[in-house]
Amino acid sequence: MMYDQTRAQQPAGRAPVPAGRRGPGPEPLLPSDEQDKIVQRLRHALNTFADTPLKALEEAASAYDEATAQLVNALAERRRVLRAGWQDRDPGTQSEELRLALRQYREVTQRLLHI
Repeated sequence: MMYDQTRAQQPAGRAPVPAGRRGPGPEPLLPSDEQDKIVQRLRHALNTFADTPLKALEEAASAYDEATAQLVNALAERRRVLRAGWQDRDPGTQSEELRLALRQYREVTQRLLHI
């Protein structure tokens, strides 16, 4: 049997994800294009630090501010969607629906605690 690096990097008990498809994990808080823009700004700040350290630091601070603002907005939207799924529902709401909402809260909260 050949060594499969992709499969070896999968968490135990999880089937490998075919190339080009998202796994069953949580969806990213920020779209990848937004993440890429912020990372690009940080790289630029790092690359220009030797020539213009203060300007590079200001650019890094600005990228940080943008990232935190986008995260706050994304988390507020996630909270709104989660609450809409269970709040103001009929008291007879199926326990399965409530369990799924609880699991989503747990996953998002755990992700925040591991940042």
